[in-house]
Parts: sequence; C-alpha cells; structure tokens
Amino acid sequence: MHSPLTRRGLLAAGSGLAATTVLPALSGCSLVAAADSDPDTLVVHSQLGTTAPGSPTYLAALDRFRKENPGLEVKNLINGDDLAQVYETSRLARKEPDVVMVNLYDKTLAWTDVGATVDVKGYLDDWGLRERVRPEALAAWTDAKGRLRAFPYFATNWPIAYNRALLDRAGVDAIPTTGDELIAAARKLRAKGIAPVTVGGNDWTGQKLLAQIIQTFLTEDEARHAYSTGDFGSRGAREGIEYFVTLRDAGVFADKAQGLTSDLMTTQFNTRSAAIESAMSSALAKVPEEVARHTEVGGWPLADGSAHDKPTILRTYTLIAFWISPNGVKKIDAVEKFLRFMYRPDTVSRFIKESGRDMALRSDAVSTDFPLVAAAQRLGSRVSQVLLPDVYVPPAATQPLITATSTSFTRGTSAAKVRAALETAYGSA
Repeated sequence: MHSPLTRRGLLAAGSGLAATTVLPALSGCSLVAAADSDPDTLVVHSQLGTTAPGSPTYLAALDRFRKENPGLEVKNLINGDDLAQVYETSRLARKEPDVVMVNLYDKTLAWTDVGATVDVKGYLDDWGLRERVRPEALAAWTDAKGRLRAFPYFATNWPIAYNRALLDRAGVDAIPTTGDELIAAARKLRAKGIAPVTVGGNDWTGQKLLAQIIQTFLTEDEARHAYSTGDFGSRGAREGIEYFVTLRDAGVFADKAQGLTSDLMTTQFNTRSAAIESAMSSALAKVPEEVARHTEVGGWPLADGSAHDKPTILRTYTLIAFWISPNGVKKIDAVEKFLRFMYRPDTVSRFIKESGRDMALRSDAVSTDFPLVAAAQRLGSRVSQVLLPDVYVPPAATQPLITATSTSFTRGTSAAKVRAALETAYGSA
C-alpha cells in the first residue's frame, strides 16, 4: 500500500490541508501551534466536542478529568470528517497531538504501518486494561501483523428501523422479512404518499446499505474477498447486485435517493416522511421520542437463496478509539492517566446512559433513555450479521466507492453498470 504520509503524496492530494481550520476547545491557535510539547499538557484531537453524538458527555468527562488531575492541562482539538487529513498534516510537521480519537477507516488504516501512530498492545497490557475490552473489539483493531492500532472505545449496532405507525397506516401488517414483502410494503407506502426506505445514496450511509444488500448472497469470506480486491464477479456478488437493482427499480428506496445524504435521510425518518431507514446507534439515539415509541428495529429483508437464514444487520467495533501518536509516547505518563480515566466503568456507563452510545468495552450499563439503541442491542441471534467493509476497502477506493454508490442508486442503472462502477472504484487502489 502506498503510504498516505509521504510529503509529496499527502500534500499533493490534500491541496491546502495545511491551511485547514481547526476548532480547538480551549484556544484559537492552529493545530500545529496547539500541539504543545509541555509534558504537563496533553493534546487530544477528537471529533467530539460540537454536535457529534456523545459530545456533551465527552466534554463533561474532560472537565472531571481536569479536576482529578489539577497539574495536567488538557487541550481538546476538534475536527469533523477532515480529522484524518488534518492529523496527517500535523504529523508531517512533527507537531501532531498526543492522542487521536477517530475510527478505523480510509486513511487511518495505514497510520500504524507508516509510523503515524504506535502499536498500543504493550500499553494495554502494562496498564491492565485488556480485560475491559470486548474480545471482538480487540480482534477488529489488531492488524495483520498483530499490532493493536488503538484503544477501542465506541462500537455500533446498525439495524433497520421500521416506523410501525406508518406501516400500519399504509396497511402493512408485519415488518417485511423478504424482498417480496418489502416491495409490496413499498407500493402500499407510496400509495399513501410515504417514502419507503430513505437512505443517503450520495454518501457513506448509502454505501453501507448497498454493501449490506450485496452480501445477501455472500458468505463472510466471500464478502471480505470482494471488498478487499474489488472483484464483484462471483456468482454471489452478481446475485446481490441484481437483488439490489430489483429492489431499487421496484421503488423500495426514496425518490432521488442517489442525491440524498445521511442528514437528509435522518430528517426524513425523524419527521415521518419515510417509514424505513438503515440506522446506526448514533442515529437511533436521535430519533424523537414521539417517533421512537412507534418504531421497531430489525434486519434487512432477505431474498430466496440467501446465504443467511435471518434478516441482516451490520455491527462494528471500529468506531472512535484512542490512538497514541509518536508525540504521545513522549508524554506516556499523562496518556496513561487519561486512558485509565476514560476506561473507568463510571466514565463508560455515562456514555451509554447519557449519549446512547454502544461501547467496545465491557459494561453493565443499559441505554434506558434510548429505547431503540437498547432494542438493537437485544436483537442478538434474531438477525444475521454481515461484514462492515470499511477495514477491507483500500483507502484509495473509499471515496470512489461513494461515487459508485450514487450511480448505483440511480433508477435504471443496470446490474452490469452497477458492478462496473464498483470495480472501477478500485482502479487506483
């Protein structure tokens, strides 16, 4: 894999990344300037701190940590989707933050391999924190060379949310479990002026749902091969694409789904304009109470001959984790205090109870104020789990796959053209 951290490759591809604005929580300085070398200052770079789910709980946790460690200052630097690019720029200047909170996806897949972050396995064991982590999370964050990329933290369930009240209004008697039932339900919903399945066909939410549907006829190993190599020519992959096209052209997805985003998707569902959405835990936590009480969660309906025996959902343990940078190693005592605090059961339980987050850590806490999140946690063996492709897709193919997703959700695009768009996305990978 070509390193995204070579100066020529990164800055040429990023065109202006060094000028990207950062929103530090405690000062107005730039990221590079804010990466304090003071051993009594810990610099944390995170996506939490503004409107991201869990931000209020995280900021409150920082305040508690500061009070418990009065001699240690904490600077919280905030970025959204551009966090990885901003971090890489700061790393090139050797001014990177000490701890980075981000998921395993796209650019971050290469960080440990190219030395942008360090293997944390030894720290996890030395600090006695291994037993706090779910084994599935440790496996997900361990690379092919046995290195633990980061300290796992957030996880997610990703079921299908069904507005039972809207289905009832349209005369749909039961949650669809087969493709034929889903098509019949979509027709009835449309007859009542209700969009069936809303999806961000122009961003990552659509890409995930497309991958989920394609896997209808794929085993886990077959899915891993397809998304690692970009080879969608197997019988199962072709059948999955054909199943998707059949559903799409039957009107299952909201009108102009190819132009919708995740924000528009959640708005349509939360305002009762659409009856069904593919919703990860953070989206389920945002469903208004008046909608949530009429909503059930389940899996994606199957087709005849499926490789699965139950409707499917996605699950992953590769959301936000704590990565340690080379600069962080120089302040490892401060990093240890911070990680021990964030791993404490009381800190973890507050994310579950206050934010409705699923966690990659062991906890007895329950999301009582977030009934749909709790319902998704209880699905268990009633659904079948398919592969989240993020950790297998080569970074160079990530954004092209979003473009291919929009093409795929465009009504009338043939199965052959959908397959070609997906495989073309891997052309530069």
